[in-house]
Amino acid sequence: MNDQLPTAFDQALAAAVRAPSPHNTQPWRFVVDGAAVEVWLDRERVLTVADPAAREARLSCGAAVLNLVITLRLNGLGARVRILPDPASPDLLAVIGLDGTRRSTEQDRRLAEAVHRRHTNRRPFADRAVPTVARARLKSAALSEGGQLEFLDASGRYPKVAALVRRAESLQSEDPAFRAESEFWTGRAAESPDGVPTAAFGPPHEIPGVVCHRASHTNPAVPSRAFEQDPLLAVVLTRDQGAAADVRAGMAMQRVLLTATAEGLATSFLSQPLEVHGTRGQFLELFRGLGQVHALLRIGYGHPTRMTSRRPAAEVTTQRAEPDVPAL
Repeated sequence: MNDQLPTAFDQALAAAVRAPSPHNTQPWRFVVDGAAVEVWLDRERVLTVADPAAREARLSCGAAVLNLVITLRLNGLGARVRILPDPASPDLLAVIGLDGTRRSTEQDRRLAEAVHRRHTNRRPFADRAVPTVARARLKSAALSEGGQLEFLDASGRYPKVAALVRRAESLQSEDPAFRAESEFWTGRAAESPDGVPTAAFGPPHEIPGVVCHRASHTNPAVPSRAFEQDPLLAVVLTRDQGAAADVRAGMAMQRVLLTATAEGLATSFLSQPLEVHGTRGQFLELFRGLGQVHALLRIGYGHPTRMTSRRPAAEVTTQRAEPDVPAL
């Protein structure tokens, strides 16, 4: 790529790497092939204990796809997404091709700006209700990418989900293999290009809440704080399941996260019950009839926290042919 004058692809790839991933593993690779970008799963960055089927890693790659598409659209370029994989090439997850030009919208601009502000907030949220209009926008965001967002406070699932989060956290804390994997990726220096730095950890709980947060993302060196007792929880679902559904769910999840950021909301993940064999089946069973659950989110109002770093886009991108896109 021309390193003197940024192109639309340069900016889109810089946005793609801002996607969330478990423990900030960044399990993606990009290949630029003329007017298309291929998104590949990086197997070396899949969590073998917490995510042996690479489900969360594919969600992360789907989130990267959405960031890339939004940024292309911001720059007046149409983008078409072909979600894979196929059995012949299971780690090629999606191909984004240019599709003419288009006028960027106010929504494109809001979401593109949110890409570089969105971050996981592991600290306490305020006990302040998320208004109905914001909830409606979040649900609409998921629907626009072929997903669904289901809030739990309006159903009887909330206490059962909270109990499964606590159970899964307990099982993970007792698993030496999980602890070793988590310790490898967390507690890193602030300038680390991957993993979760200690500066991004949350404080210890002053009073145990209904929902249990990751102990591995807690900094015991800072004063304990009171977390919200009943956080707003939501699940991201799709009607189908499988590798392609994981990628699509990642796109839907990311649009929800970016919309939340644009609305002034903070978000974090409660992935424990989906990562533990002993709780995953029970968790999925709670939503039978609604679809396949891909992510459990905590949503609310919180103070901005430190953003985790990312590897430069150039480090995770290879090129087969020069991108035929206009320089910006």
